[in-house]
This record gives sequence, structure tokens and C-alpha cells, in this order.
Amino acid sequence: MTDLPLEGKKGMWHDPGQTRPLASSVRRRPHLSKQAPSGGRQPATRARPEEQISRTMDGISRKHRILMVSDFFFPNFGGVESHIYYLSQCLLKLGHKVVVMTHAYGKRSGVRYVTGGLKVYYVPWRPFLMQNTVPTLFMTFPIIRTILIRERISVVHGHQAFSTLCHEALMHARTMGYKVVFTDHSLYGFADVGSIHMNKVLQFTLADIDQAICVSHTSKENTVLRSGICPEKVFMVPNAVDTAMFTPSPNRLSRDEIIIVVISRLVYRKGADLLVEVIPEVCRLFPKVRFIVGGDGPKRVRLEEMREKFSLQDRVEMLGAVPHAQVRSVLISGHIFLNSSLTEAFCIAILEAASCGLLTVSTRVGGVPEVLPDDMIVLAEPDPEDMVRAVRKAIDILPGIDPQTMHLRMKRLYSWDDVAKRTEIVYDHAMQSSDTNLLHRLPKYLSCGAWAGKLFCLVMIVNYLVWCLLELLQPTGDIEQVPDIIGPLHSQLHPVDDD
Repeated sequence: MTDLPLEGKKGMWHDPGQTRPLASSVRRRPHLSKQAPSGGRQPATRARPEEQISRTMDGISRKHRILMVSDFFFPNFGGVESHIYYLSQCLLKLGHKVVVMTHAYGKRSGVRYVTGGLKVYYVPWRPFLMQNTVPTLFMTFPIIRTILIRERISVVHGHQAFSTLCHEALMHARTMGYKVVFTDHSLYGFADVGSIHMNKVLQFTLADIDQAICVSHTSKENTVLRSGICPEKVFMVPNAVDTAMFTPSPNRLSRDEIIIVVISRLVYRKGADLLVEVIPEVCRLFPKVRFIVGGDGPKRVRLEEMREKFSLQDRVEMLGAVPHAQVRSVLISGHIFLNSSLTEAFCIAILEAASCGLLTVSTRVGGVPEVLPDDMIVLAEPDPEDMVRAVRKAIDILPGIDPQTMHLRMKRLYSWDDVAKRTEIVYDHAMQSSDTNLLHRLPKYLSCGAWAGKLFCLVMIVNYLVWCLLELLQPTGDIEQVPDIIGPLHSQLHPVDDD
């Protein structure tokens, strides 16, 4: 599998070296055949915006126009949302143009600008399940096509395997000939019904992808096995943490009382049921230990019942949902951070806790063992007895932990600027990939299965016909292109002539 030159080979937390971004080539618009069908009309004979960008930027460092697409973005909070936001901000600093597209959140609809001049399209689609929009296949094509043309996008970057908007945007972008990149943030199984269907959808999306990114080596292996994508197309680019935001307390906490912090969504996948068994046993063995639990979810009731059953109201504090801006204030009130997840591709929460100087106790699942050096984390199997053993070990080594030293190490190991530079190289690779027309792309979908392959081919053919219809009803030349915002973060982007 392909690893970026910037990363260490053994683990993602090794100090990165330096590498030079690769040059990119001009790409052409794909078409069904070299000659237009008799009596038909080929869509958009005008030069593509990204071809104009390539001509304009010949001889200078390649600057991309990137569309980030996902159902998960602010004001919703989570690992994917943070990843997209911080990555976009750092790409803006590197001189790229970045636009985000997500669905509407409540009354937040239309175009908004957030910190650093980041432009966000909150398209008027409402979520129906776990912040996902209803799958429509073709109904999102008109608005996605308009955004791509208006913003003169060159690379479409989708995030998260169970984001409906991400899958549809990548499908439409490939139909229009754009270069596409996909980042997988989660791990999935292979046996249950939900995973089987999700893996087949992922196989469809990645069948004709230019490049893919995973956040850990474990996640990379999982994605390759689930989707059948060529391993050489998959890069490992880890998450990072804003160390300027997550800093240790200036005053060392007293160890007369050991405080263990848990901040997580209280759901099955995050190991809330495991906490129900671990917390009472730890409180029994260590009278000076107290827990602070932040987060909300369907499993919160079980934790409340546990607290009542063992009379731990004075030793287990339930905070409920914690806004992201207040996470640091909760973390710096504790000595140990406890993560009980049953599956994790990476876990940004561990980085935030370590940056605040907390010793981490975590389950040994997914990509978690790759996140921190061994002296900064105590790993355990997802079993109550082993978790209690790990907590005991963490309490024993706690006197040797210096929060300020741990924070400085995190600053050297993880940086969103470094993640942006690695992602920039992935974009360069995507721009170098060869252009293929529809007839050459269809065999890739046929290989997805005896029946699924034929269905996927039919979907792509219909999608191409929908594109032709949209070009007939509203040609590309009739769609107004928006001017670039020229400022400190966009000063390296040159305006593109219309000819």
C-alpha cells in the first residue's frame, strides 16, 4: 500500500521529514465517444475551468480549487467535522481555494463564510437519519454541477463512508470529469447486514476514484478489503490536534484525588456499556479516584442507573453534552483520560487529551495503538478486567507524567499544517491521473459484482444522460462564475480569464 513520504514507516506519530510536491498535468473533459452521436449534442465544448487554471498557473507551484463535501460539518460537532474545518483552514493558508458543501442545519441554509474566509454551501437538503440526507442519486446533480462550475473547482474531496451527500457528489463529479479524492474516517465490519450494504456502496464509489486517504494504517487495510480499491491509490494521512487550543493547566493538579475524565458520545460503539462495568470496580479499588463523564447519547441512562445502584453520585459527575469550546476546560481538570471505544479508525479525542497533558488509558482497537507513543498511553483489551488493570497501571505511573513535556511532544508529533501538506501531495497525484471517457470507465463498475456491476453501470449511464440534459437546459457558459476572494489567505490564487 502507498504511504506518503512525509510519514514514518513504523507509526504515524514519528516526526515527519520533508518532500517536494509533484507537478500536475492538465486534464481534459471526458466524453462518451470521440465523435458526437448523430443528431445529438455533446455537452460543453468550452474549455474546462480547471484547464484554464492549469494554463494560468504554468511555471508556478500548483494551486488547487477544492470542494470538500460531507453531510458532517459545523455547527454539528465530531471528528469528521473538525477534520474538514482544520484541513480547510490550513489549505487556505497554503494558497489553495477551498469551498465546503454540506446539507442545511436548521435555519442555517445558503452560503456562509466562516473563519479565514472559508466559504460553506449549506444546500437546502434536510437530514433524515444520523445527520445523513436522503439518498436521491440524481436529484442533487443540478446543484452540485452549478457549484462545481461557479467555483471553478479542480478537485472534489469527499469525506466519510456513510455520508450520502459525499457519495452522490463524487459520482456526479466523476461524470463531469473532475478529479476526485475520498477520505475514510471509520472502520466497518464485513458480516452484519448494514456493513455488507455499506461496503457495496463504498465499492461503487471507489471503483473510479483517483486517490483515497485513510487516517491510520488499520483504516487503510480495512478500506482496501471492503472496497477492493487498488492499494497503490490509498494514502495514509493521520488526523491532528490544534495544540494552541488544547494546552495543559498552568498549575499542576494535586494528586490527593485522582480524576479520570471521559468525554465521548454515550453509544454502544464508543463502549458506554464497558464504562458501566469499569467505573464501579475502579471506585471500589481506589477510594481517591473520581470520574467526570462528558457526553450524551442513548446509553446515558445506563450510566445514570449504575451511579444510582452503587451510590456513586459524589464520585461520578455527569456533565451531559460538552460544547467543543469547553472540552479543554473539562480535560485540564483531570489526570487520566479514559477511552473505551469498541472500534476506532483514529480517535482525535486521545490527541486532545494528550495535548492537555493527560495520561491516556484506551482500548486496544482499530488504529488507536498507532496514535501515541507507548509511554503516553496505556492500552487494554475491550474487557472490564483488563481495563481496570490498565487504570491501575496508569495510576502507578502518573507521578512520572509531566503535562507540559507531553504537550510539547504533541506539538512536534501532530500538526494540521503537516496534514495539509500531505493532503496537498495527494491532490497532486490525483491531478496526474489519466483521463478516461465513459466507455473506459464502465468496466471498472462491471467488476463490482455479477448483478451489482450491471446495476452500477446502468446508474452511471443514466447519470451521464442526466448531465447531457442539464447541459442542454443550462449550458456551462450560461452559469456565472463567482470571483475569487483576494486576501491574505488567497493572495496566491490568480484570477482566470474567461477565454
